[in-house]
Amino acid sequence: MTARDPYLLTPGPATTSPETKAAMLRDWGSWDGDFKAITARVRARLLAVAEADDSYTCVPIQGSGTFAVEAALGTLVPRTGRALVLANGAYGKRAAETLARIGREYDLYTTDESTPPDPVEVDRILISDPSISHVLLVHCETTSGILNPLEPIARIVSARGRALILDAMSTFGALPIPTATLDLCAVIASANKCLEGVPGVGFVIARKSDLKAALGNAHSLSLDVADQWAYMEKTGQWRYTPPTHVIAALDTALDQHAAEGGTPGRGARYSANHRAIVDGLRGLGIEPLIPDALQSPIIVTFRCPDDPNFAFQPFYDRLKAEGFIIYPGKMTAAETFRIGCLGVLTPQIMGDVVSAVARVLDDLGVAHRRAA
Repeated sequence: MTARDPYLLTPGPATTSPETKAAMLRDWGSWDGDFKAITARVRARLLAVAEADDSYTCVPIQGSGTFAVEAALGTLVPRTGRALVLANGAYGKRAAETLARIGREYDLYTTDESTPPDPVEVDRILISDPSISHVLLVHCETTSGILNPLEPIARIVSARGRALILDAMSTFGALPIPTATLDLCAVIASANKCLEGVPGVGFVIARKSDLKAALGNAHSLSLDVADQWAYMEKTGQWRYTPPTHVIAALDTALDQHAAEGGTPGRGARYSANHRAIVDGLRGLGIEPLIPDALQSPIIVTFRCPDDPNFAFQPFYDRLKAEGFIIYPGKMTAAETFRIGCLGVLTPQIMGDVVSAVARVLDDLGVAHRRAA
């Protein structure tokens, strides 16, 4: 970080460490043995983070997390299958749009952006519709920051003999995801969020048996997870040009993840960041939208101050000048802004954010409480 680099208080990409940035300074031959070894090591380490056993494999996919979600849905949901999408924000709705675009049948169980899906209702839907083969759950819906109930839904889906696909984009590496224990069909995530890598690669952790069964099912050549897996197992290489620098950076980021204590350690720091920003902004009279009991430690949605002098863009611009880049709200029911707690941030940095917010509100003439 230089003095002029702003901290990214967003849901990802996240602020990365100097070591992760430095890992991208070397060029790699995509077919060279040294790079093949990095790919193999990263795949194995991601499986360990996912608490997956030997029946699972990790398949990286070039592109953003949305590429990996489309790849997983298009590969694992049979052309004759039907998916149930649990949607309480933009990313559940995007999964439904993806299924529509790739020609897969689906049902949509929608709840309010501040309301998690009800496991009892999920069970009722599965009982009433035996054609549903797969269920898609977004673990943390970053539209609001809400944390959806993974374990009870996973238990119900498994008990009903269906397959759960988990979009863990914003939780993987910071919150525990016991993939094998919960009998998950697949877990989807990307490098540039809680793992603190850089954008450019997503990955799908799936059962080998499901991938074997899915060979030839995908709607897309480049987004065929089963074919990518089969080729990697055979050659150790990617089918098409890999994001070599991104994978090298992820390898280094995983070193740091392990050194911090893995998922428990990373999650503890994010939780401390979350508490610092929530308590600090509450001290200024700015309240989070989601109740504490439903809130993830990854990103927080705050209500905009109810003051005629407040407008998001000037607020954003002045915070950026202070060295902090926040995120606009994505809620449909309230005027909000979002602050992420992930990346190489600390509670001390979050305290600096609170102080900067107070100064900016003063500059804008927005009334607020005075921090103690």
